[in-house]
Amino acid sequence: MSDLAPATTTSQDPAQASLVSVTGLEIRLPDGPVLLPETTARIHPGQITALMGASGSGKTTLLRALIGHLPRGAAVTGTLDVLGHAPHRLPAHELRTLRRTTVAYVGQDPGSALNPRMTVRRLVAELATDPGEEKVLGLLAECRLPVDTGIADRRPTALSGGQQRRVALARALARTPRILLLDEPTAGLDAAVRAEIADLLRHLATGRNLAVVIATHDPHLVESCADHTVRLTPGTTSAPRAAAGVSDAPTRPYDKLVGDRISARAIDAFFPDGRRRSPALTNVSFTAAPGSAAAVIGPSGSGKTTLLRVLAGLHPAHTGQLALDGGPLAPRVRRRTQEQRRRVQLVPQNPLAALNPRHTVGRQLARPLRLFADLPRSARPERVAELLRQVGLPADCADRHPGELSGGQRQRVSIARALAADPDVLLCDEVTSALDADTATAVMDLLTRLRTEHRLTLVVVSHEHHLVARYTDTVHVLDAGRITDSGPTTAILPA
Repeated sequence: MSDLAPATTTSQDPAQASLVSVTGLEIRLPDGPVLLPETTARIHPGQITALMGASGSGKTTLLRALIGHLPRGAAVTGTLDVLGHAPHRLPAHELRTLRRTTVAYVGQDPGSALNPRMTVRRLVAELATDPGEEKVLGLLAECRLPVDTGIADRRPTALSGGQQRRVALARALARTPRILLLDEPTAGLDAAVRAEIADLLRHLATGRNLAVVIATHDPHLVESCADHTVRLTPGTTSAPRAAAGVSDAPTRPYDKLVGDRISARAIDAFFPDGRRRSPALTNVSFTAAPGSAAAVIGPSGSGKTTLLRVLAGLHPAHTGQLALDGGPLAPRVRRRTQEQRRRVQLVPQNPLAALNPRHTVGRQLARPLRLFADLPRSARPERVAELLRQVGLPADCADRHPGELSGGQRQRVSIARALAADPDVLLCDEVTSALDADTATAVMDLLTRLRTEHRLTLVVVSHEHHLVARYTDTVHVLDAGRITDSGPTTAILPA
């Protein structure tokens, strides 16, 4: 493994030709921020190269540059060579050929790229150079998906986040590419699945002689499988850290919290699976008190995200009751009052799927202000700037589109949009999974300050048990759709 200086890699074996050559590459928006600081790197077949750096340092931008997908008007200096081509200069038809046959990209939000109406089998066959049944099932098995369980006939909505990532990976491999680009491939996954992903990537790089490039904040993934590391540092106009108050702010004692701000009783929920229904949650009960922080933990696919979506009214509970401050809460968000919708806000795991790519960040933050806040129109830009500052983003982000932001920056925009409604309950699905360690701590400090000042109830789904242990009062453990343990955090996750 290599621990390298900023934006450089170690020298490579000259006998092994690189597939990608990046020399002094810098990407910036006209009269705007630097999206990628000056970077030099070489990517070789059969090896895994990790891109590391703080949120906003340019990891995702570099991956997108390799497939010629940059914001309109972006200024590019330096040289970029991908198999003899400069992707950002290719005609449209040649760029499509490069993406379809040579360079495969799996984004940070792979579930958003899977058609929810198609089965896994069709999703993989759609892009395969050989769409035969045996080949498709072989690709699923190679990506460590349990083909003997009938997963090939399921739709994306019936899969866990980890399974969606593997289906997206199988789709990418179906094209038999020479270069595989992965953005945060272990974000939001438990430790066991992260270890499996590391082993799988090592197998793919060696077995297929693939050049694998991963953008990641996961040091364990890098240590487990990366051959080389490129460390990026933010440009001079990078975002400030979130103003989040004192980093060691204590959580509220569990035994002093009384009453339920939000609760679920005996919830059963299902995934549509063709003509059948697959159980997602079985007899699940959950409570969180005003001003408390409750965590939901468990292995990938255990139902954590589904529970948050049930509380948010986005996944119907087929049996059981929901309540807000003791009063009934409709299971579907469309049947809730406007005040109930304001009070319960969800920050999803995949912000790219939740943010409108055609609208600026400022417009998307202004919408909840228009719907829920008694605020004059003239005062909204100032409030948008304040929301961005709270989550550690500069005010000029208001004029940018989601596609011009890094994954971590989009996650912070998603948090800011939820906070714009001034909610009483904030449901956070893996909100720190795409952030570097310092930014993750800053975001959790921010949420801790907000719940202390405003008695905000925080419900957090996370695989980051060290953050759960530090920032939450109670823990609920889910496994296979059932609550297996609940109690004070100190009892469930002892130090």
